[in-house]
Amino acid sequence: MVWLIAGAVVPSLIVCWAAAFAVRKWGPRWGLVDRPGHRKIHAAPMPTGGGLAIWLGIVLPLAVGQLALWGLNGAAVPAIPVPEFIAPHVSGLLHQSGKLWTLLAGGTVLMLLGLADDRRGLDWRLRLGVQTVVAIGIVSLNDHWRMSLFVDMPWLTGALSVLWIVGLVNSFNMLDNMDGLSAGVAAIAAAMFAAMMLLIPRPDNHQPQLFVAGFLLVIVGSLVGFLWHNRPPARLFMGDAGSYLVGYLLAMATLSGTYAGGQVPKYAILGPLCVLAVPLYDTATVIFIRLRSGRSPFVGDKSHFSHRLVELGLSKPRAVLTIYLATATCGLGALLLHDVNARGAAVVGLMVACTLALVAILETVGRRRP
Repeated sequence: MVWLIAGAVVPSLIVCWAAAFAVRKWGPRWGLVDRPGHRKIHAAPMPTGGGLAIWLGIVLPLAVGQLALWGLNGAAVPAIPVPEFIAPHVSGLLHQSGKLWTLLAGGTVLMLLGLADDRRGLDWRLRLGVQTVVAIGIVSLNDHWRMSLFVDMPWLTGALSVLWIVGLVNSFNMLDNMDGLSAGVAAIAAAMFAAMMLLIPRPDNHQPQLFVAGFLLVIVGSLVGFLWHNRPPARLFMGDAGSYLVGYLLAMATLSGTYAGGQVPKYAILGPLCVLAVPLYDTATVIFIRLRSGRSPFVGDKSHFSHRLVELGLSKPRAVLTIYLATATCGLGALLLHDVNARGAAVVGLMVACTLALVAILETVGRRRP
């Protein structure tokens, strides 16, 4: 297990960390600059396009891994030592690699869409339309990329899967409103999901879900490498390119995993909602506030939970840390769902509800302060 975690996290962390230096240097020359004003809380122009570094931190290590798999598959004696736990999975990894690169192709399209938006500013209808087309296309390609929900209604599970993908893409885009916030929450969520994949066995072979867990750990590594540049005070923003990519990859990873079935109770399927409860709550309340005020839900403002915490007197780093802790609290509850009875699951649900209630109280107080 240590080999899996280190082998997935460390290379992506190093690649993203190094690539982010290049983006910081060259990004302004490419027009990737976020300038202060209107709803912006930073005081000076900031290089953006950090999503390009995150993308490279994920794609480059996976591409190297793909080449290594091809070499291992064709070599009678591997040229490099192979960890014992990998050898039995080489053929399975090769079989899954086609799905991986199809999934990453969709993420690349959204990353490029975000990059164009970072440079020029695209109409929200175009952005939402492209996101929806990518989501429909990817869900249509493979039945494993749609929610199960234990119902035989493909049209419903397909529609909900598209909504889930587009929703998370925009959720992490909206969450990207303070230094380290969106990337940090995404890293926590990806780590929680990876732990779930290692703890919850597949119903068919009762083995840990190593492929999905490894993919999620690669995402964690890239996000941690980026956070070195994005931690307060940030020297680089992830931009729409990063938030679109991260939201999409988390959505696809959750759709790729198995949370219930066999000996695992059906209510364990609610795990992803627990892990992502705080960012989903923030997105839902922000959309509600904007619509109630007669404004477009796709035009940014300062109605987020993070902004309310700052209005209550917290510093921006402490506001971000508070949201980290709330996200981790809900996520830790999700780790128990597969291993508890119905009463235990109800306790987990109440714990998540109490956390969201606390968020709601803090947010409401912050909104009512003059």
